Amino acid sequence: MPSFASDVKNALSRTDAERDCCRTAELAALLRMGASMATDGEHGLGLRFEAASAAVARRVIRLLRTMDTTIETSVAMERTPQLRRRTYIVNIAAGEGVTPLLTRLGFLTRGEAPRAGTDVQLLRRKCCRAAYLRGAFLGGGSVNRPEASCHLEITTKSAVMGRALHTLLRRLHFPVGLTDRRDTYVVYLKEGDAVMDFLALIGAEEAAEEIEVARNLKEVRAQVNRLVNVETANLQRAVDAAADQLAAIERLAAAAGGLAALPEDLRETAEMRRAHPEISMTELAALCHISKSGMSHRLRKIRRMAEEV
Repeated sequence: MPSFASDVKNALSRTDAERDCCRTAELAALLRMGASMATDGEHGLGLRFEAASAAVARRVIRLLRTMDTTIETSVAMERTPQLRRRTYIVNIAAGEGVTPLLTRLGFLTRGEAPRAGTDVQLLRRKCCRAAYLRGAFLGGGSVNRPEASCHLEITTKSAVMGRALHTLLRRLHFPVGLTDRRDTYVVYLKEGDAVMDFLALIGAEEAAEEIEVARNLKEVRAQVNRLVNVETANLQRAVDAAADQLAAIERLAAAAGGLAALPEDLRETAEMRRAHPEISMTELAALCHISKSGMSHRLRKIRRMAEEV
């Protein structure tokens, strides 16, 4: 059964990036998350991109073809039997178009050496920052299902990329955290509002709505449980109080003179409580045509008299 994160990525992979700048930013983030460069002495540079889903692999190919139709790509699938995991490999053949593409994406400087650092030049526009984060999430993101506690993270093997994503999200006022996990770096969001805002930002509005609905449902259930618990506690207190009142009344009934020796108002209260042991004090007061505070006063008198007996 596909995970919620897989469903989100499948939906994101079908979105359209209208502007060239956004496609460039998204592809740059995707390749930084899962690509490695390969050198062919005769033909120059090539790329190998690894993805955990076929949808993400198709997304990379689609973005590549919108940027340069001359680039040759091929797809292969590798299976890890022990982990029951599939990895989809997009091979970008070395050729004349690769070096200009990598330069445009910020991977090369003047077509010479690999460029380390962040992709500041690609992030000048708000739409490009959203596209870049979408690419990073597609390349290494995960998010808990709506019914679970809110948690979203992006995992990368590059410390530089981890710090760049952390800095970008902080500048966008997200309560983001950064940690290292073995040989990877994890950028994460834990607050529900932040997770929903992030998903909406990168174009996964339906996923954000699912989390919102699930969170509202959990809040309603929690409120209902609180009300039920309060009502149960109140009922238990009423039952315990009625039992104490009945015990006091029976003690007076067994004393000399019985209930007939009580003042008329207390005798009425005692007899009414014996006749209706299950009702609340409010209902008992209504039967005796007095206020709840008046009934409470009568019952306290009965208990004090019983203690004296």
